[in-house]
Amino acid sequence: MSEITERQIELVQTTFAQVEPIADAAAKMFYDRLFVLDSNLRALFKGDMREQGRKLMAILKVAVNGLRNLDKLVPAVEALGQRDATYGVKDADYAVAASALLSPLKEGLGDGFTSEVEAAWTAVYQTLANVMLKAAHRAPDLATLNASPA
Repeated sequence: MSEITERQIELVQTTFAQVEPIADAAAKMFYDRLFVLDSNLRALFKGDMREQGRKLMAILKVAVNGLRNLDKLVPAVEALGQRDATYGVKDADYAVAASALLSPLKEGLGDGFTSEVEAAWTAVYQTLANVMLKAAHRAPDLATLNASPA
């Protein structure tokens, strides 16, 4: 896992705290941008998108708050990657999500969204996405499981 600096952790945690009061709007901006970038991803989401947005923000909060204790965070991130694989999330979808994640941050932080903040969020996202991807590749293939005789 790549190294996240203390400064990057500080920037991500500080800016997340600034966006958190507009969590519902930030989640909506994320999904709106995600579906603009790749409309095929909409099929991965069933049900109430407001509830999905709340779950997204809750997961982000856990991840952001856990950055100083990666030993405890990594197993949860791995489980998320394995679960995403069973939903049909592909490797390329992580890059799309990275781009979509920056949209609500830019909007919510305004002038506070500096190049240093963007780099910090990108480094943190990339680190966690790499953990998720490795775990997803270890996840059982759902199609294979469904095709196996009982």
